[in-house]
Amino acid sequence: MTSPAAHLGSLAADLAIALSFYTRLPLRHDKPIGGSDVARASWAAPVAGALIGCCGAPVYWVAHAAGLPPLIGAALTLATTAMLTGCLHEDGLADTADGLGGGASRERKLEIMRDSRIGTYGVCALTLSLIVRAGALAALAEPMLVAPALIAAHAAARAALPAFMRAVPPARRDGLAAQAGAPPLIGALAAAVIGAAGLVLGLGPARAIVALLLACAAMGLVAWLCVKQIGGQTGDVLGAVEQANEIAVLIAALARA
Repeated sequence: MTSPAAHLGSLAADLAIALSFYTRLPLRHDKPIGGSDVARASWAAPVAGALIGCCGAPVYWVAHAAGLPPLIGAALTLATTAMLTGCLHEDGLADTADGLGGGASRERKLEIMRDSRIGTYGVCALTLSLIVRAGALAALAEPMLVAPALIAAHAAARAALPAFMRAVPPARRDGLAAQAGAPPLIGALAAAVIGAAGLVLGLGPARAIVALLLACAAMGLVAWLCVKQIGGQTGDVLGAVEQANEIAVLIAALARA
């Protein structure tokens, strides 16, 4: 039987793995992190997301206190979170848009998605993502509204990734998605519960329901497109899902209860 101390140590190790994967924080590990480690630690994805949101929220507070327009504060906030994550999900969104939009065959689409260069589809998708997210934060305007919405968006956007990985098969035999494999069911459920709790706390019950509906619709569309065009999901597709979920939550934050 696992002792409470050992169990807590395992949870702390999972959290450190999630933070190392989702952020650029200089955390040290005793051994290299593999895909299976990331899958096992998937329950901590929304926790890492919440911490990312917590780092971006003070930037908006400072910009607001300095008298800067809401849109400038929102742009600086997005810049902060993008720097903290190394544009991990933004890169995935751009690669996915280029691959799904530009390739004529499954093999060509996957080849484009592995290309580090960004094309027209990727530029448009990334630009629209930044505009919509910045516009939503600016429309919320007040820091007391922006902070919980931002934290909820980052937490919930990552909370859905383990379930998506379980529902949609990998498109390749290699790559991050294939190496990681399907996250444990208990981990996916835990991530979903944490993400849902973050939505309720950040947006309130009514807007949380709207956010869940929008996020499910966005994930369903992405799942249908990637299964039809490339036969499954990749690490880039997961980045696109995260971005779509962030947008869904921030739009829901603007909805009338």
